[in-house]
Amino acid sequence: MRAVMPLILCPPRRDRPMPKSKSKRRRYQPPPRKKPKPSPRWFGIAILTAMFLGVAFIVLNYLNLMPGFTLFGFTVSSETNNFWLFGGLGLIAAGFLASTQWR
Repeated sequence: MRAVMPLILCPPRRDRPMPKSKSKRRRYQPPPRKKPKPSPRWFGIAILTAMFLGVAFIVLNYLNLMPGFTLFGFTVSSETNNFWLFGGLGLIAAGFLASTQWR
């Protein structure tokens, strides 16, 4: 009968510790971001005012209740006046854009 040599599955131990695997290492975490300051109370009131004024401009324009005016020497009648329509749409858009900055 022959003697069977045992298989060595582990490398020989040394005095230095086993290195940690890459998944166990801590990754760099940047410091947490500071919270932005809350918006002042007047900012929300300004947003709502702009949006409601824009809606009022559009509704009153379609009801022909907005006055005509003179611009650069040209008289613009109230029936063909799109100035109030575009002004109302601009106010609504400004209110919407300002609302994206609300905190």
